[in-house]
Order: sequence, then structure tokens, then C-alpha cells
Amino acid sequence: MNNIYLLIPDKIAGSSLALATVIETQGSTPRKHGSSALFDSSGLLAGTIGGGILEGKVQQLAQKLIKTKESGIFHFNLDYDISFRQDAICGGEVTVLIDGSPDDHNVVFDQIKRSLHNRIPGVLVTIVTGTEETSKKISRHWMSSGKKNNLPEQYSDILSLEVEKLLSASSPDDFKKYDLTMKGEEKGVLAFLEPLLPPSQLIIAGAGHIGRALSHLGKLLDFEVTVIDDRSEFANKTNIPDADHIIVDDIGNALHGLKKKTDTYIVIVTRGHDDDAKALKPCINSGAAYVGMIGSKKKISKMHRYFVESGWATEEQWSAVHAPVGIDINSKTVEEIAVSIAAQLILVRNG
Repeated sequence: MNNIYLLIPDKIAGSSLALATVIETQGSTPRKHGSSALFDSSGLLAGTIGGGILEGKVQQLAQKLIKTKESGIFHFNLDYDISFRQDAICGGEVTVLIDGSPDDHNVVFDQIKRSLHNRIPGVLVTIVTGTEETSKKISRHWMSSGKKNNLPEQYSDILSLEVEKLLSASSPDDFKKYDLTMKGEEKGVLAFLEPLLPPSQLIIAGAGHIGRALSHLGKLLDFEVTVIDDRSEFANKTNIPDADHIIVDDIGNALHGLKKKTDTYIVIVTRGHDDDAKALKPCINSGAAYVGMIGSKKKISKMHRYFVESGWATEEQWSAVHAPVGIDINSKTVEEIAVSIAAQLILVRNG
């Protein structure tokens, strides 16, 4: 799913919105904490907090808060709430923060959009004050490496330290909750820290049928997609409409020049063995999270031997290449092959 915060600046213009975020879960629940959904007066715009009756109830609350511009924290017991009995019961508890006026924080959402566009990770700090269910005050702050601390002074020390920890961990699953209520204070103060990372990069070498299908799936799976091919009649926006970047160049040269990091995933699906070899060579021991190459077992075996004998790869380095690429699902069509590759990308990214 695309980062929902990137959609808000564009959606806000001329529209009243509500942003719902799962801030706490217990037991079995449809979505984990940090899951968000964006609503307007007509219903769900983007994201999800789990679907079903839970999301329907949250939508009703969100649409009420859009009118009043209020915000609140709401608790749902999926076992005992009578309205859930006719739906699939998860048996857990969910707490949801609904921001009835996210446009108050549009400057912060713009900062997030610019940072992630420049591949700079950060932490969204959301501070919620107030004891009444539907009269919460929300402030949001974007903290990224090298950015000046703009946190409220009374919470700066403790939150800055936690932000630094999250930035060094670089995990999008580290959604954190902190109770900042001072001793003797009546109003509850909660802080939620949510790491936001640039999307993983999917580089597809080859703009043929499989490359085209895989770029579509990659975009759906929230990768930043780059497609490389030396044929302009294939490497173009008409043929590859879902790609974020299209490079028309010698595939080997292009891959040699691209930076490869721990969030880089490379899939080689060129039109021939020679092009595959040229594409693979600069990817060996490159630090990429994933390198996969299409081909029959016979072709892979032959290239394996050639790379090792030529000194281009050690046995250990070759073993890190996913070849043949994809999970074996007995795929036959182009689309099925693309699905098998996408499934393997998910497995590696989540593993």
C-alpha cells in the first residue's frame, strides 16, 4: 500500500478529510498498529484499518468528526461489541485515533512528501492531549536526519532520544506509543512515533512482457519501480505505464551506474542470455537486498559455471542470486511468472 501521508497534501485541496490510525491492538485484530485510512464525507478514500464492520464504524465516526473538526480516540472490543457478532470475529481489541482536521498539519505532510521523495527517512511524531474521547488536541512533527528539532520543549529530551533510536533501527514496523502525562497533571498526553521510510527500489532489467507485468505488480506492492532496456520502443511510458523511472541505455552499463543498497531489489528479465550476463555482473556482491534472474535450469547452470570460472563470482556470491527467479507455482503465462517473482520479492522484503 502506498504511504497514505503522501496522498494527503493532494487530497486536502477543496476537501474536508479525516485520518484514522490504529494506535494500539491486543489479541487477534485485522490490522496492526500504524495502519491508517483516509476518509472524506462520501467514505473511504485510501488505506484501510481492517475492513468489515470495524472500518464501517470508524468511517461513521470519521464522517461525524469531519463536520465538527474534532478529533478523538476510540476503543473497539471485537469480541464483546454486539455490532460485531454478525461479522468475522477476530477476538481482539483495537484503539483508533481519528484526526478530524488533518489539514491543520498539511505543512508536516508536505515535509514528509519532500523527504521521502529525496529518499530521506524520518519519524512522524503525533502528540495527543485531552481526557475527553472526542475533544483531543493533535500536534504533528516531522523529524528526520539533519532536521532541526521542532518538538515541544517539555517533551523534547525524551522524544528526541526515541526518534534517534527509531532512525537508527530503520524499521517501518516500530510504531511506538508513549505516555507523556506529567505527575499531577489532569490532562492525558500521549505521543505516537511512526518511522516512515522511502519505498524499496525495484530495478527491472528488461522492458518486455514480464518486465511490464512485474512493474505493475511492483507498483501495487509499494516499490519505487525503475525499468531499464536499450530498446526505446519498449522502454517508454506507453509500454511501461507503472514505472516511476525508465532508463533507455545498455542494460549492463545502466546497472553498473545505479547505486545498490539494502533496500534495492533487482530482477533480470532481458531478452537473451548475453544481456542477462551483462546485467548480472554488476549486481554480484553489490549489497542489494535481492538479485533474481530468469532462465531455465540448464541456462542458469551454464551461467553459474561461466561466472565462477571467470572469477566474476564466488560460489557463495552466486548462491545469493535467486535463479531461476520466483517461487515455483508451476507458472506458465507471463502474468503467472510475474506473480511468482512478486511473491518472492515480498518474501524477502518481509523476511
